[in-house]
Amino acid sequence: MKVANLILALGVLALASSFAIAYDPSPLQDFCVATDDANSGVFVNGKFCKDPEHVTADDFFYSGLNVASETSKQLGARTNLLTVDSIPGLNTNGLSIVRIDYEANGGLNPPHHHPRASEILTVLEGTLYAGFISSNPDHRVFSKVLKAGDVFVFPLGLIHFQLNIGKTPAVAIAALNSQNPGVVTTANTVFGASPSLVPDVLTRAFHLDKDLVTKLQKQEWVNPSELDSYSNSY
Repeated sequence: MKVANLILALGVLALASSFAIAYDPSPLQDFCVATDDANSGVFVNGKFCKDPEHVTADDFFYSGLNVASETSKQLGARTNLLTVDSIPGLNTNGLSIVRIDYEANGGLNPPHHHPRASEILTVLEGTLYAGFISSNPDHRVFSKVLKAGDVFVFPLGLIHFQLNIGKTPAVAIAALNSQNPGVVTTANTVFGASPSLVPDVLTRAFHLDKDLVTKLQKQEWVNPSELDSYSNSY
């Protein structure tokens, strides 16, 4: 019986530990402002901690999220994700924020997921069709038409998207519970992989003709945070 209880206790501890390391670690100090200075000594979350005596309010500050970004021609949307690389004070706080601009009549933040974060999105302007898809085996779609002031949650690791179905540009702000949530854009990852996947993999997986797969692999796949090569800024 004692052995069984010990095994049970170890199992619970292992489970708790897995949850503990699944998200950004909790800070053990007031703050750990990220710095590239290796002489700082303390290394947390992949970043060195700035000497607290040299920390200023600017380390926790960013200006310009109110400014719209030019959207790409391919997607008609653009994301501006502020992580710990943009705001050093985010280090160890498990937070990031993103502004998303969508052009009228079809601007798309394409299907993607964040491997290290859940997301809560608020629409500021416009009308979006937004949703996420559950994992195997059901692949259920949970979607809503969102208008200004509406809020929607995208669970950790699930594929989600937003499409502007309105006749005017749209804007949304989203918060994510990681200082570096990561972004995996589904189509870009699959068809834009480098080096390219063997076409037979995608032909069978997506039920597509091999010639079409090869054609798709040769296309430019623009990430939502970038402009394509034929946008006005290039």
